[in-house]
Amino acid sequence: MMKIKILLTALLCSFIGFAQSVNDYKAVIVPLRYDFTKTDNQYRMATLSKSNLLKAGFEAFYTNEQLPEGYTDRCQVLYIDVIKDSAFLTTKLSVQFKDCFGQVVYTSEVGKSKEKDYELAYREALDNAFKSIYALHYKYSGKEVATSRTPVATKAAVATSAVTTVAATQVVSVTPSPDLKDPNLLYAQPTESGYQLIDKTPKVVMKLFKTSQNNVFIASKDNVQGSLILKEDGQWYFESYQNDKLVSEKIVVKF
Repeated sequence: MMKIKILLTALLCSFIGFAQSVNDYKAVIVPLRYDFTKTDNQYRMATLSKSNLLKAGFEAFYTNEQLPEGYTDRCQVLYIDVIKDSAFLTTKLSVQFKDCFGQVVYTSEVGKSKEKDYELAYREALDNAFKSIYALHYKYSGKEVATSRTPVATKAAVATSAVTTVAATQVVSVTPSPDLKDPNLLYAQPTESGYQLIDKTPKVVMKLFKTSQNNVFIASKDNVQGSLILKEDGQWYFESYQNDKLVSEKIVVKF
């Protein structure tokens, strides 16, 4: 039993040794909408997120912004997500920084608010969550980000990585290898409900939601709802109804 504990401790330490720091990333990409919001920048969440990031010393860009030269490598930037915890009479938010593979690099402390007005509550809870991010004293290190290994910062991240790997493996098992030189290639980042597909700028182009079948996703693209389906020809297609007509669009994805 003692040998097993020592081995597990050693493995955990080795994982932590390979962990990336937020200081290793040049900038942060801010989505216009989070899972708990229904419209872009609802309750000014995108605006408040970017404002807090800038105050914390980060370079920050919205997903629909054209990135300046030097920021176009999707794996050299972080992607922010704000998570809402269910709580009675209390708003609880935490901030996550994810890498280009959707794996968590850092999670903030939980920010809380008892304000009854939604906009005031979200603002206070987000500001409180950012207190732990301010305490990081972010400063870009200039260190090259490792993209060929799994960055793990905490025990929770180890568990999350394992679940993500299983889910990704299930999809990859039914997905052909895409042409990496294709200018329309999209990269799949795991999310709690499925994936988000980003282009090379990087910009979120489509959101995927898991179904009971590995080769079918509920999909959302440019406010159009449809399905992403792996057909018999080994290609993914986004299918939706537009003006009462079925439209099928080929999508090149790397999971």
